[in-house]
Amino acid sequence: MHEMMVAQNLLEKISEEATKQNAKPISAKISCGQLYAINDEALCFAFQAIAKGTTCESVELQIEHKPIQARCKNCDLDFDIEFSQPACPNCGGDNFELLPDAPLMLEEIEFQEE
Repeated sequence: MHEMMVAQNLLEKISEEATKQNAKPISAKISCGQLYAINDEALCFAFQAIAKGTTCESVELQIEHKPIQARCKNCDLDFDIEFSQPACPNCGGDNFELLPDAPLMLEEIEFQEE
């Protein structure tokens, strides 16, 4: 299960930062691209399962999916692509390339004030 490995890595990073900050984490925001094969529910379930009994037990995960980006070959504009209307919003051209999908990133961790 891909989500279990991702959850384990998140738990390690959040726990590591909690130790550095000497604080209890309460939420964490992650982001990834639209094409990144991650199931939000499975990831949250896996994270809750492995976090039991740790300082991260009550951490709430917030997952943001970044839009797919394209670059127009006519006017060189980078834009969020809408596959229902695949055209450059600047010049209307349909000659574009898809840019690499956004990676999975731990964006921020919120800690409880002691």
